[in-house]
Amino acid sequence: MTPLAAAANESLAEISNYLIYSSMAVYMLAFFAHIAEWTFGSRSKVGRTAAALTGADAAAAAAVQVRGKGGATAVLDRPKVTTRSAAGTRDVPDGPGAAGGTVQGDLYGRIAVSLTALAFLVEAAGVVARALSVQRAPWGNMYEFSITFSTVAVGAYLVLLALKKNVRWLGLILVTTVLLDLGIAVTWLYTDSDQLVPALHSYWLWIHVSTAIFCGAVFYIGAAGAVLYLFRDSYESQLEAGRTPGKFRTSVLERLPSAASLDKFSYRINAAVFPLWTFTIIAGAIWAGDAWGRYWGWDPKEVWSFVTWVAYACYLHARATAGWKGRKAAYLALFAFACWIWNYYGVNILLSGKHSYAGV
Repeated sequence: MTPLAAAANESLAEISNYLIYSSMAVYMLAFFAHIAEWTFGSRSKVGRTAAALTGADAAAAAAVQVRGKGGATAVLDRPKVTTRSAAGTRDVPDGPGAAGGTVQGDLYGRIAVSLTALAFLVEAAGVVARALSVQRAPWGNMYEFSITFSTVAVGAYLVLLALKKNVRWLGLILVTTVLLDLGIAVTWLYTDSDQLVPALHSYWLWIHVSTAIFCGAVFYIGAAGAVLYLFRDSYESQLEAGRTPGKFRTSVLERLPSAASLDKFSYRINAAVFPLWTFTIIAGAIWAGDAWGRYWGWDPKEVWSFVTWVAYACYLHARATAGWKGRKAAYLALFAFACWIWNYYGVNILLSGKHSYAGV
């Protein structure tokens, strides 16, 4: 490499770092906007009305008075709006969302989404600059994998919003997680731009690692849905039993989609990406055959990738055949995602094997 080319690559690396830090600043603004959305949304009575519909006083909460001519009044029953749910689950309304039906809350929510989209573009530009600085796929080490992972996760969220899916409730959790991911990446995982070891000089790097990143990002969204399902299901159970949850707990959970909707969301996300995870493992085996002369060698990374596949396969199989819906399915989905997280952080940092060539 000529001195001029080396200087250009170093400049691109610095630009990439600047863009990643800039995206973190914008994500922080989005974080505060989401906090404002939830704060102003808590002042709405819409969420409390929705929660009341799940209790014994549903009929009273749904009743409205209509004043006619001459001052006469009549009491009408408001049609009950419910979500589709599976057998054995409750038919309850979805919450009004983080904004709580308030104009001010909705305004802050829209600002938060706009800032998230801006941060996504800045971060994506940082990933591209990193790729140009190393003249290869920008996921040769944990730092590059991490910044790409968060970019893809936010991109998937924005695509769901663009498709008019009701997922804005995910925004605060997503932005918080992305800030944590980027903070770990720039603090502990940062690696200077460098070339790869010979084993990684293959077109399979683009295929295998890119699909692994995409699957992990989408699995993360499914896991977030499962976590929120557990909280919302507990809240609905308390209401069903006639107990009154705390004020803060009620204010937050009553605005989420119903437990049935969250359960369905998590299942659909995980089921949609599972075939691609299967392809990721197959592609990795083919690449291992080209690079190391064997398709499977019980390397820690290979083992835990397979364990993750088995966990998600059990989750999908249990839901399809054993009727495991609800909390048991959510716990199994979270266990499967925990396997994926361990495969990334634990295996890469604590265990050694053929996938340890890049360090962190």
